[in-house]
Amino acid sequence: MDCLVAVDGSEESENALAYAADIADAMDGSITVVYAVNPTAHDEGGDEPTVSLWDADQRLVLESIDDAEQRGLELLENAADFADELGHDVETELLYGNPVAAVTDFAEDDGFDTIFVGHRGRSERAGLMIGSVAKSIVERATVPVTVVR
Repeated sequence: MDCLVAVDGSEESENALAYAADIADAMDGSITVVYAVNPTAHDEGGDEPTVSLWDADQRLVLESIDDAEQRGLELLENAADFADELGHDVETELLYGNPVAAVTDFAEDDGFDTIFVGHRGRSERAGLMIGSVAKSIVERATVPVTVVR
């Protein structure tokens, strides 16, 4: 079983990686961890309060593709280190573009069997206004998706 895990630096994406590692171990499968660089998406604030450093980081405007790539590479390195702590080797891949399209297209094009993604569980009101990356991945993917909190 070839598993794809989309990470974003959140605790929930770490939970998704841990769950995927359990499944991959049970199924003698492999894991590829991806992060989508999307420097055109700027979130300069919003109505929801920040509840973590990750939320605060997400509200910073990215000024260059280099900054976005560097952040993505750091997140992938952290995910690989975490997977190593779990006793699992992973491949990593930096993707480009809208995270929903980039992750689902990569999963389909490279023949992955399943996608694991974390969901931060924003309020229902915020979810209705901004949507959820996890929800959009579920709707767009052509393979099964497991959403982990």
